[in-house]
Amino acid sequence: MKTAKQIKNLKNKRAYALVLAIVAAVVLTLLGAGLLYICFGVRVRAAKLKRETISMLAAEAGYERAIFWMSQQADILSGLADGTSGGTIDFGNCNCAYEIQFHDFIGARPVFRILSTGYSGALNRVVDVFVVQKITGWDMGMCRIPSGSTSTNPVYFKSGELINIPVHINDRHVEPERDIYISGDPQFLKKVEMGESRHAGTSDKYSGVMGLFDGGIIFDQPDVRITDEAAVQSKVDRFRDSTDPAFVFTPVGTASVPYPDPLGAVQLEFFGDQVRITNNCTVSGYPNGARDYRIVPGSGGDNYEKYNTYAYHYKPDTEASVPYPIESTYVTQTFAGKESDPGGQIFVDGNVILGSADLDQMVVQGKLTIVATGNIWIADSIIDAGARDPNDMPAKDNPNVLGLIAQGVVKVIDPGLADYGSPPMNVSGGSTTHTYVPVANAYSSSPTDRILPDPTIVEAAITVGGGGWGAENVGDRREQSPPGDTLILRGTLVEAIRGVVGLFSSSTGGAIDGYEKSYYLDERLLEGVLPGNIWFGGKYVPAPAGWHDYRLKD
Repeated sequence: MKTAKQIKNLKNKRAYALVLAIVAAVVLTLLGAGLLYICFGVRVRAAKLKRETISMLAAEAGYERAIFWMSQQADILSGLADGTSGGTIDFGNCNCAYEIQFHDFIGARPVFRILSTGYSGALNRVVDVFVVQKITGWDMGMCRIPSGSTSTNPVYFKSGELINIPVHINDRHVEPERDIYISGDPQFLKKVEMGESRHAGTSDKYSGVMGLFDGGIIFDQPDVRITDEAAVQSKVDRFRDSTDPAFVFTPVGTASVPYPDPLGAVQLEFFGDQVRITNNCTVSGYPNGARDYRIVPGSGGDNYEKYNTYAYHYKPDTEASVPYPIESTYVTQTFAGKESDPGGQIFVDGNVILGSADLDQMVVQGKLTIVATGNIWIADSIIDAGARDPNDMPAKDNPNVLGLIAQGVVKVIDPGLADYGSPPMNVSGGSTTHTYVPVANAYSSSPTDRILPDPTIVEAAITVGGGGWGAENVGDRREQSPPGDTLILRGTLVEAIRGVVGLFSSSTGGAIDGYEKSYYLDERLLEGVLPGNIWFGGKYVPAPAGWHDYRLKD
């Protein structure tokens, strides 16, 4: 039999076991409750994080929709007629509301604000971004030259060429052909953007040339809108309406010239801080250019016509050549109550001749943009006054800059055509009413025997809506001896199609007829040149330090 002591010890052990069991149960219950709480908290946090992520993605989707809308506008300022635009997107489990606002000008460059708020349940995220229109350097509607009324030929980048300027080429939608044409091994030192995709089906169109793009190459980029006539017209109209009426010209050509349809033009001559203006000049065209084409207005950019190149011009004897300070042309662009920095504007509903027989080269001191509904003909070197870098580019803090924008072409003339066309010194209509005006530099003792300097230098932001930039009468033009002059462009270039600059000629032993091109990017122009938003880039990018995202406060 168990003794009383044994029975007592047994009861104590059972009591201890019961206590331990109770303690263990309590501990396990607490642990279980804690784990359940942790699991619940993790689940809640995961759900919250998921909703935050969804709301952020919804906000970013609103931002992308806003950017897409902006890229589709013929003219963004016209699209933002009251300064704002926007919309909403419903994704089912989330939604967003976005707004595009005109924010302000930085100098002459418009800045836009995109405010997009994404919602998922009770949570939200906001994307708040300041964006600007992308400016490339050298934009092309296509890298081809017209060769007939509906036909074009490719323009090749050749071995030995160094292209030290960012390039953009629109998508032609012609597969499997590349939209950039390469012969040999030219080197692209800056970034190249293509509207087309890298691949055509399963083939890589660029596999053999990727090593040529030292600055990189990216694909599937939005088209530059220089080929959109409505976009060009909208910007030209706004420029005209914001220009001082004293510098809005509609020249009429009344001189009798050998070829039909004399062209009215304004002659502009730059000397320092002055611009000399001669209105109502008559340009005699020369219909010999086998390669001188422009886009037929209203054709959508697919039809081309030969145009009469500049041969020479007259001014009426009654028309004074008036010098004006460039600053007298200054105006500010105003939109949604905000003003840009001031700059000069001259608008010509017709054609423009930039050149003089009195100057070795023309010098621009000031900030000036010239817009012509017709052609802009360049008849001399044009350089910016002011400080320069060791590489002879205008220094970054140099405030002097020129913009040239034409709905026709922007071309360097062949001044030798004046001699070939044998213009009389005066035009008579019963009495002498017009006087021949030579441009460029004298080549001989004959007043009609002219030549451009070698090199010909043009420092400007050039935009060509009706064709391409280049030289006229290439293949037959008068040049320095031996042939093979150099055309130096320091600026930016936007052209709807390519223009002829120079041709390799067997008759000159392989030398170039026309010009050998040498193009340099003026990085000052990436900050904008008046007028605000005259650019045609289809891409909008965040301004430096322009991206912010956050939660709305409760």
